[in-house]
Amino acid sequence: MDMNSLRNIDLNLLVVLDALLSEKHVTRTASRLHLSQPAVSHSLGKLRALLDDPLLIRQGGRVTLSAKAEALKAPLKDVLSRVEGLLGQPNGFDPANSQRTFHLAMSDYGASFVLSKLLRRVRRLAPEINLVVTQDSRSGMLEQIAQGKVDLALGVFPSLPVDVCVEVLFEETFSCLLDRGTLPAGARLDLERYLARPHLSVSVDGAASAEVDRVLRLSGLQRRIAVSLPHWLAAPDLIAQTDLILTVATRILRGALKDPALILLEPPFAIPPFPFVHIWHSRFSDDPAHQWIRQQVKLAAVHDAAEP
Repeated sequence: MDMNSLRNIDLNLLVVLDALLSEKHVTRTASRLHLSQPAVSHSLGKLRALLDDPLLIRQGGRVTLSAKAEALKAPLKDVLSRVEGLLGQPNGFDPANSQRTFHLAMSDYGASFVLSKLLRRVRRLAPEINLVVTQDSRSGMLEQIAQGKVDLALGVFPSLPVDVCVEVLFEETFSCLLDRGTLPAGARLDLERYLARPHLSVSVDGAASAEVDRVLRLSGLQRRIAVSLPHWLAAPDLIAQTDLILTVATRILRGALKDPALILLEPPFAIPPFPFVHIWHSRFSDDPAHQWIRQQVKLAAVHDAAEP
């Protein structure tokens, strides 16, 4: 592209391109940007001519990105973020009047205690801002952060690439949930009983709960995982009238305390607490809008941590 072509580019075209690369759909892009479908189609035509590339390719029943479009996604978000920061510096970010869309990735565990408080804050402070929440595995979230598909990912990330920033939201502990009737009166859940019982494990990818089983392995011990499922919120409801033990993050088990048939106990061995964090790509660190949504997530998480 020469300088003459560059002079013909409207900055709004880059905004449309960013949305098209995320949505891969003209109608959804139009809805997201509050534009008409013909206007987005016209912009797509201009972008294809300027970039000499189809950008969106229909293959069978779905639309995929061209190789060039895929390569443009992250740099484009970086450019738009820097332009927004540059133009917005005098007045900063105005959440009350912003129509920005933030993409967040989290499991149902994170959504269960952060999302409701976050939504209340956003609806009150920034009613025109949109949130898109997705769920993925840990590796999938990291890939989405790297590709610029999501602004923030919430979860547990033991190791991170150097270009990913992290902030701890709170420290989480582990607890055990079991059917009260399966524990003899006056008995305690000691290590022997714990290992003799079958267990329910929560894992997005089907692997064992990493931290619990890592601690057991260090002592040469192993538990039997009888059931593994990817749904944090569904897990506590599966324990009643079974001999299963569920050992998970304590916050997940708050609702289970309302059921008198269930009992919540400390694990019979020490499991280190773990940090629950949110992460983002370093290219967004100085973006005022991104700083604002990070602050809202942090306040929602801190508010939850302060509750009993």
